[in-house]
Amino acid sequence: MHNSLPDRMTRFWRATGGLIAWSGYLFLLMPTLILVPVSLGGSQQLSFPPEQLSLALYEQFFTDPSWWGAALQSAKIATLSTMLTMLIAVPAAYALVRGDFPGRRFLNLFTLSPILVPVVVLGLGFYLNFNLFGIGGSDLSLVIAHTILIAPFVVVSVSAGLRQIDPALETVATIMGAGRATIFFRVVLPQIRDSLVVGALLAFLISFDEVVASYFVSGPSTMTLPVKMYSALRWEISPVIAAVSAMLTILSLVFSVALIHLQKKSRGH
Repeated sequence: MHNSLPDRMTRFWRATGGLIAWSGYLFLLMPTLILVPVSLGGSQQLSFPPEQLSLALYEQFFTDPSWWGAALQSAKIATLSTMLTMLIAVPAAYALVRGDFPGRRFLNLFTLSPILVPVVVLGLGFYLNFNLFGIGGSDLSLVIAHTILIAPFVVVSVSAGLRQIDPALETVATIMGAGRATIFFRVVLPQIRDSLVVGALLAFLISFDEVVASYFVSGPSTMTLPVKMYSALRWEISPVIAAVSAMLTILSLVFSVALIHLQKKSRGH
């Protein structure tokens, strides 16, 4: 009986804290949740609640080359950027975690620096340098810019996976005569498979949604979907934006669920 009152007070404050947290989450999610019914309105004006349910805005998106073409462009750039990032960031993460060389901490900080620098500053730097080399407004400039932006996230994901595996396995493989390449591809990579998938999914999603740097370096023929949406909001209020936003929200939700599942699976190992 003596501990019943403190226990009840603890449960009360925990329930109150949970209620406040969920209220905050719902408040932040409300604009996103409203997009779905707005996208089903089918009218030429954004309105909530919708007067009627229709898929006209989605049909307009898939029949307008300027919209679905921008979506394909985003998917292409995100795929190429993710592939290039994995080729660069995975060996870099392995060197930073397993290596012991002068300047390793500085190199690690330099690798993560794109996260610390404002994207607007990076976008302006991309714009000036790419135009200087004559590749501004091209697919190549977009792939390079996105690779620089998403590489730190892959390095962090892969580094976390590497820290969870036992380095003794690599030592045993070395004693048995395996070379560096064999150890990396046949011993290390299979053990961090989940971390690799998490890093690739996160990199693809960030690249697909990137708007600020893409706005600086893209051209009329290389415009990505987020840049197209920003331009449509700036120069015209197109109701198709609601349909595009709803689809991007669903895509982000699917990727987030996949990331959570893979992270739980990786921790279970």
